[in-house]
Amino acid sequence: MTVKHVLSEKGGQVVTIAPARSLAEAAQLLAQRRIGAVVVSEDGARVGGILSERDIVRAVAREGAKALEAPVSAYMTRDVITSVPETPMDDLMEIMTTGKFRHVPILVDGRLAGIVSIGDVVKHRLAAIEAETQALKEYIAG
Repeated sequence: MTVKHVLSEKGGQVVTIAPARSLAEAAQLLAQRRIGAVVVSEDGARVGGILSERDIVRAVAREGAKALEAPVSAYMTRDVITSVPETPMDDLMEIMTTGKFRHVPILVDGRLAGIVSIGDVVKHRLAAIEAETQALKEYIAG
């Protein structure tokens, strides 16, 4: 199964925020949308960075509450690992595990086409395991 299959199930909507917006605004957006990361983008189509809940927590731990007034660009991850719809899910899982991050923007021709979270990966793995278990049960039952 590929990333394309996961995106076809969950959709390609990606929440973005402009780099000049404040960290407080980003935190509110994450809480409001119940998501763990937001893609930083000037135009909503190209990836300029990514900001996660962890980034916000680290900023506040280092700088205190004043960090919340700073622009997202000051704390975002700039070197974002991205993927494409044709990537096998097992490969994406390996990329996320090795890189120790939980969100991967998916690009088509350099433009945002979706985002896959670790929750999406786990959901995919569980579905695959359940399907395999069911197939084995049916095989044994004859």
